[in-house]
Amino acid sequence: MESLKTIWSTVVQEAVAENVTLDDVYQLIETPKQAGHGDLAFPCFILAKQQRKAPTVIASELAERLHHPWIKRVVAVGGYVNVLFHRNIIANQVLKQILDNGSTYGSNSSGNNANVPIDFSSPNIAKPFSMGHLRSTVIGQSIARLAEKNGYMPIRINYIGDWGTQFGKLIAAYTLWHTEYDTKADPIRALFQMYVRFHKEAKHTPELEDAGRQWFVKLEAGDADALALWRWFRELSLESFNHLYQRLNVSFDLVRGEAYYNDKMKPIVNELKSKGLLEESQGASVVRLDGEVPPCLIQKKDGASLYATRDLAAAFDRHTSYEPTRMLYVVGQEQALHFVQVKEVLKKMGASWADQVEHVSFGLLLSGGKKMSTRKGHVVMLEDVLDEAKNRALASIQARTPHLFEMEKVAEKVAVGALIFHDLKHYRQNDVEFSLEQMLTFEGETGPYLQYTFARAKTLLEKGGWSEADQHTITEIDEEAWPIVKALEEWPAKIKQAWQQTDPSLIARHLLSLAKAFNTFYSQVRIIDDSANKATRLTIVWTVATVLEDGLKLLGIQAPEKM
Repeated sequence: MESLKTIWSTVVQEAVAENVTLDDVYQLIETPKQAGHGDLAFPCFILAKQQRKAPTVIASELAERLHHPWIKRVVAVGGYVNVLFHRNIIANQVLKQILDNGSTYGSNSSGNNANVPIDFSSPNIAKPFSMGHLRSTVIGQSIARLAEKNGYMPIRINYIGDWGTQFGKLIAAYTLWHTEYDTKADPIRALFQMYVRFHKEAKHTPELEDAGRQWFVKLEAGDADALALWRWFRELSLESFNHLYQRLNVSFDLVRGEAYYNDKMKPIVNELKSKGLLEESQGASVVRLDGEVPPCLIQKKDGASLYATRDLAAAFDRHTSYEPTRMLYVVGQEQALHFVQVKEVLKKMGASWADQVEHVSFGLLLSGGKKMSTRKGHVVMLEDVLDEAKNRALASIQARTPHLFEMEKVAEKVAVGALIFHDLKHYRQNDVEFSLEQMLTFEGETGPYLQYTFARAKTLLEKGGWSEADQHTITEIDEEAWPIVKALEEWPAKIKQAWQQTDPSLIARHLLSLAKAFNTFYSQVRIIDDSANKATRLTIVWTVATVLEDGLKLLGIQAPEKM
């Protein structure tokens, strides 16, 4: 079934074919602010100059010429041509599609199974998994699920920070002070405390920085002691990360650290040299870039590699391994210059696929208007936040439904869902203010609100005794159900748009619209009664539950059937 927006665009474009393209018309289509004015509207202002007529005149003339079997009425409202569709015809089409396809409704095969490596989460080893890595993790996971829904083959890559000068500093700190910390009870926290101490003491003891650099040079040279400590740090960290990923319902196809590219950087450096792209600058090696883009630093003066060197090696490796159509990097917007530089270096190296590299940037996570980050050795740990959220969710559920089965499991789903949805409902490039109080309420624009709406729908279906076998033709829908039908009809287009723009907030916001329409319907119509419309009403409930569950899954959120 073509979308209503496509149908209306086609009808309008055929009537004014000599003036605008179908895409022009499609981009101009609006939804009237007042529902009584129609379902969709075409503004005629773009035609006024071409036809040398007032938009109101053009709208009146067009309204007489626009026809389609699914269109009930076309009216001119000011300079707009508004359309009202036949409710029951559209409802039959939409609901039947969902009944036939279930959770695959809205899926498409436009990707043709093309590979899309998605680099996300990417925490640093030997540090607690802080709230600072939450955004990359949940945005990346949702984008991967959107890729699948659009027929692509995502390769979820956790490119962990396990290399760099900071590990030389950590090894130096460990060799100096490890006997003073309890590395058995909570090794990650102990290592982090040593790392913080290193930076504090280095301000007054500059030779510590030299010791850190020397240890990293040893690490890059394959020193046995340095490598043994580094491997231990890495093993402890991955074990800690995996526990959190399980709680967040996040999975990866490939966990690969920066260290993997140690033996793959030299060919990159050699190629840059052979093409005359590498220059010396204050003892370091750089690639000068065009325009106002600063030079890209490839090697430090002590020969140590940098992020750019490793990211170049990783880009070539991913291109060779997967032959992708897009290569996505879900990384904070603070790294925008870095990705511009990497992309420009790839172009200078002759990589015809350089434009496949896409930086999917996002804003900051704020607390009290300030960035959530390491501050005087303190971090906001994700596990602590999840535990607190779960305790609050449990208290709320106990007050609402004291005899709920498996209350602990439901509370965990609500807590995780609240945290994820609070992030993903915002356009990713916007900053997000963190607030447990706001995200855990069961009213308003929250994850628990959507989960509760889904549970309400499932309860209605159970009480009404509805089954798919009972459903036949939709005879007549209530006027109050029309906003639901429109939201369901728009679902496939939202899935395409969210993928194309790598923006999960489009899914989150649409689910809120659907849930609000459903809850209004629920408050205005007796769904379970003895009327002839009972089966149709329950069918609508089932389709809402199906799309809500699928949409929450796209966001990485589980939907409890009872709350």
